[in-house]
Amino acid sequence: MKTISKLALACAAIASLALPVLPAAAQGAPGPITLNGDVKAVKTVTDADGKERTELVDPTTIIPGDRLLFGTDYANTGTEAVTNFVVTNPLPGAVRLAPDADPALEVSVDGGKTWGLLSALTLTNSDGTPRPATHADVTHVRWVLASIAPGDKGRLTYPAIIR
Repeated sequence: MKTISKLALACAAIASLALPVLPAAAQGAPGPITLNGDVKAVKTVTDADGKERTELVDPTTIIPGDRLLFGTDYANTGTEAVTNFVVTNPLPGAVRLAPDADPALEVSVDGGKTWGLLSALTLTNSDGTPRPATHADVTHVRWVLASIAPGDKGRLTYPAIIR
């Protein structure tokens, strides 16, 4: 039953990503930056020659331990550069940040209140003692794009694992 519940949560999280991902600073404010979020399942397939390769596919059936790649495409459709643009993505509760995520990724472990490198963040145990934050503690990831020139576009990604 626990596996089914986690699977249902993960599917709900994935379904919610069909909507555009909006940074907190851009919500409700139309502008020249367009954002489009998606999620792909990371699958290893074996070809007819027995050679394995990794593919990104639309997630259908996923189970705990499966890898996902969350992505946000951005584009500046305006005529002027946009500076210090912040893209913030909350991690769905059914996933945890993968251990091989970029260590330079700016993350939050407290619902987006504070930010930093995972290696510098701590949490407080129930007995009051501090402990280093882990990938499983990450609640949000964000990127601050220093400048996006007119016509520029790119993709931001982070890997996750189904809990």
